[in-house]
Amino acid sequence: MAYHFLAYLYRMQYIERWSLMRNTSQENVAEHSYRVALLTHVLCSIARNVYKKDIDPDRAAGYALFHDATEVITGDIPTPVKHHNPRILANFREIEAIAADRLLSTVPGELQAAYEPLLKQQSDDPELIRYVKAADLLDAYLKCVSEMSAGNREFATARRQTEQKLNKLDMPEVEWLLTHLAPSFEKTIDEISEDEEF
Repeated sequence: MAYHFLAYLYRMQYIERWSLMRNTSQENVAEHSYRVALLTHVLCSIARNVYKKDIDPDRAAGYALFHDATEVITGDIPTPVKHHNPRILANFREIEAIAADRLLSTVPGELQAAYEPLLKQQSDDPELIRYVKAADLLDAYLKCVSEMSAGNREFATARRQTEQKLNKLDMPEVEWLLTHLAPSFEKTIDEISEDEEF
């Protein structure tokens, strides 16, 4: 019997993000998922190495890789639509759960126990999911910064709103990343290179 799990996941590259916005650079769900996994790993590494928290960056990054996997079935619903009112959000969460079950049914039986918590974003350590959600917001913020640095004011409101959401998280790891790693996103490659010491 053929299982279509990987074929579905490879289709993340065809799902465009930010569909309601004029973009200088298009982005798909596969790219976003990679970046959220990267940011999750960095946030958890900051938590472990700077703030001495007992957290596993590798395990958290695994959850991040699959955080939008259900979008191969649902598509990407823009945030202003999804969060327009509580009923729409509740209905969308139900659709996501159905999509996760459907996607899980494409996984070979021997592997389902490994992928069920990832696809359903259910961890025995809820703190891991909190870092994934923070990384998801950070990726949106960095997209806004990059777009605005390219002269695209379309992202000004989204940047402000995302900044406010990041501040409400009250996570020192996020603040550390924003202070030490995010400012480079507003620089050109030449400016970044000039700052390096060889």
